[in-house]
Amino acid sequence: MLPSLITIAFLHWAVLLVPGFNFILIGQLAAGGSRRSAFAAVVGMTSATLAWAVLAVAGVGAVFAAQPALRQAAQVAGGAYLLYLAFQLLRSGSFSPSAEKPVAGPRAAFRAGFMTSALNPKIALFYGSVFATALPAHPSGSHIIAAVLLVYANSWVWHGSLAFLLSLPGVQRAYLRNYLLFTKISALLVGAFGVRLIATAIHEARAQSA
Repeated sequence: MLPSLITIAFLHWAVLLVPGFNFILIGQLAAGGSRRSAFAAVVGMTSATLAWAVLAVAGVGAVFAAQPALRQAAQVAGGAYLLYLAFQLLRSGSFSPSAEKPVAGPRAAFRAGFMTSALNPKIALFYGSVFATALPAHPSGSHIIAAVLLVYANSWVWHGSLAFLLSLPGVQRAYLRNYLLFTKISALLVGAFGVRLIATAIHEARAQSA
């Protein structure tokens, strides 16, 4: 059991350490003045991660691989949601920051964290491929549970550490000094992620119909 869990952990950390939208969202919330909202977003992200990991074990990743239209539709929905968040960031960048008023409240932060991960079917494909590669042909129930809990714990450790470190007073002061610039950069990056998701789904659909 241990060698396969080590393989899963290595592959998962290799992906976690690549900065993506989750990093931007946590940074915007934490450095913006609300560690509570940042951790609420982490709860949302990790909850969606856990759901995708369970679904991957149940075979949803294989379904997405066999029915790419379903995955592409989910990607378009995820991309549209990211574009909506980018627009909200641009709007928030039009106002002066306030230490008493975070970029988003805990409920909104949880929703953003959960939805962006839940609307990313590539997570299911990743877990499905990793589990299929690292787990034995007929894993025991305890082995499967350990693998799912491992990726859930990895997500918590990484994203939780980001939420804590990026909400330190020194980081917050630097962020507030450059609030407008950081907000615009975050909005552009989030929008770019959204456009990329949509463009990839359209490209794949056209390639399959050609």
